[in-house]
Amino acid sequence: MNYLAHGRRFLDEPYFLAGTAVPDWLNVVDRKCRARSKKALPYCESEDPCEALIAAGIVQHHADDDWFHRTEEFNRLQWDFTKRIRDFLGKDSGMRPSFLGHILVELLLDSVLIEDDPAELNAYYAAMNEVDGMLVQQTVERIAGRPADRLDWFIGRFVEVRFLEDYPDDEKLLYRLNQVMQRVKLPALPDTFTTLLPELRQDVRTSSAQLLPAHSS
Repeated sequence: MNYLAHGRRFLDEPYFLAGTAVPDWLNVVDRKCRARSKKALPYCESEDPCEALIAAGIVQHHADDDWFHRTEEFNRLQWDFTKRIRDFLGKDSGMRPSFLGHILVELLLDSVLIEDDPAELNAYYAAMNEVDGMLVQQTVERIAGRPADRLDWFIGRFVEVRFLEDYPDDEKLLYRLNQVMQRVKLPALPDTFTTLLPELRQDVRTSSAQLLPAHSS
């Protein structure tokens, strides 16, 4: 699951919402810094209500991902996308097809949610704007037991740039995908990759109800 699919049920609790985004934020800011459920659980009982909510959001993120990645529909789509991307990119495409097959199911599910309810995305960002990024960073550092440098800065950028809005547009999504590819040191995707996206989008839309927890659809 990606940001909006993780957080859309918790728009009335900004710090819980931020917690659901923390593991994905750390993948961008510092992949060596991990906020795992086991370490976050004790902080769910913190006397500081914001700290408790952030920790509970982190635990929720991991529980949601565990459910999502076990679903038959996610695994079917991921494998199907991997094969189609490999056919499109050619035999020398390295690890890109399997990596892309995974993340595209997640990103395109967020895209479906955004297309179906743009107001929900606005509410998501409005709630995130209420969050004190430094408070989140300090809480994450206590949970992870190591610095989470630049997390405060990145949370501000996340709210300012609103890159989730780019997902429904094929060319903008390609740009965002290539940012990810650069970050994980994989070759960039060609411009022609946009021709493959519409059919992948439709497949995720068709399966979207099966890719969301029953109480969140």
